[in-house]
Amino acid sequence: VQLVESGGGVVHPGGSLRLSCAASGFPFSAYSMSWVRQAPGKGPEWVSSITAGGGSKRYANSVKDRFTISRDNAENTLYLEMNNLKPEDTALYYCAGGWVTTAFRGQETQVDVAS
Repeated sequence: VQLVESGGGVVHPGGSLRLSCAASGFPFSAYSMSWVRQAPGKGPEWVSSITAGGGSKRYANSVKDRFTISRDNAENTLYLEMNNLKPEDTALYYCAGGWVTTAFRGQETQVDVAS
């Protein structure tokens, strides 16, 4: 199993970023997938999940209406579109297999939201 995240960076408050997660080594289209983040000094925080076919999505209250999870099963890629970013969104973000409770994860990508 390999999950490789990309798309992180530094952005001003109110800005946008799009994270990608390239998956390989397992039947991606058969798995629900999630995004999780970990802020400095804090434990992991579940952000969003999407079912295998993409028909159902769920978001943490802290990101609802600002973040959008999506997937392209033909390309084995998971996405997280993040809009109206806030300083409290600063964290290491990683994708993981599973619906809310995750079974395996990739490396992180850093997102910094600062003036």
